[in-house]
Amino acid sequence: MTLPQQPTTPAKALRRRSLLALATLACAGASPWALAQDKWPSKPVRIVVPFAPGGTTDLLARAIAPDLSRVFGQSFIVDNKPGAGGNIGADLVAKSAPDGYTLLMGTVGTHGINQSLYASMPYDPQKDFAPITLVAGVPNVMVMNAERAAKLGIGTVPEFIRYAKANPGRLNMASSGNGTSIHMAGELFKSRTGVFMTHIPYRGSGPALMDMVAGNVDVMFDNLPSAMPHIKSGKLKAFAVTSAQRSPAVPDLPTVEEAGPLPGFEASSWFGLLAPAGTPADVVLRLQQETAKALNSPATKEKLVAQGAIPSGNTPQEFTRMIQSEISKWAVVVKASGAKVD
Repeated sequence: MTLPQQPTTPAKALRRRSLLALATLACAGASPWALAQDKWPSKPVRIVVPFAPGGTTDLLARAIAPDLSRVFGQSFIVDNKPGAGGNIGADLVAKSAPDGYTLLMGTVGTHGINQSLYASMPYDPQKDFAPITLVAGVPNVMVMNAERAAKLGIGTVPEFIRYAKANPGRLNMASSGNGTSIHMAGELFKSRTGVFMTHIPYRGSGPALMDMVAGNVDVMFDNLPSAMPHIKSGKLKAFAVTSAQRSPAVPDLPTVEEAGPLPGFEASSWFGLLAPAGTPADVVLRLQQETAKALNSPATKEKLVAQGAIPSGNTPQEFTRMIQSEISKWAVVVKASGAKVD
């Protein structure tokens, strides 16, 4: 017996066509996240900073967030998630949905150094991320509490080395966390000069700088932008930058290579935007293009250069190759320094 067919209502017909369209996209291999990207962003976007407020990672994220908010018509919110040398915040983003709503302000630590420094990593810096763009390169600067430096008669890199060798263990070295370029610049300095300093890791440059200014710690190889206000105020004494060339922001300050002299000494930092692996390519490209425009706007560029940062905005492909190169480079530095974190 043949059962009578139920009449097809307009709602049922529409639902059937929608299901058929979804099935067609699925058969074509379309990502489920790509289905909603025509309207991206339709809600606020989070930029995770894997360090405490006040450091260069935080400063750079907050420098570009207003421009991205204005262009895309949605808030770009900076969310600080410090800990484990940046690994906690980076891992949070690696395991987030690849929908363009959770981004990472990654660093040379999270995506260059940590893989060689830590015994185990919660994420893969290459496989778990879609690089968007390098935001800026930044030299580090060797700084000391100004009052303590004057009291000990330390005004140059050679004088620092002489004092540290004559007084092993008397000086301590702050960093923004294990595995950061600030930490590794100090470790490289220790290994190249033979001095001993106790390493004191913080959860970001901000807290470390507060203790530096207060005189609770002695020396730090901080990122130049976050240290600059304290250098200008006279609270910190700057000895040298750790980059291969002098910084235009402080042209009278020598490099460590010049001041040491320590031939070949170089330990700079960089910061860039990344998304979880699988984020739609069109979203990644739009983010790269608008970030590059923001970084090259006269106002933002002038501000960052004055702080000691060198704005970039390179392509996702260029940033991907750079990360690969940095992982190899820092593996050699970590091995030479002997530093390890369990």
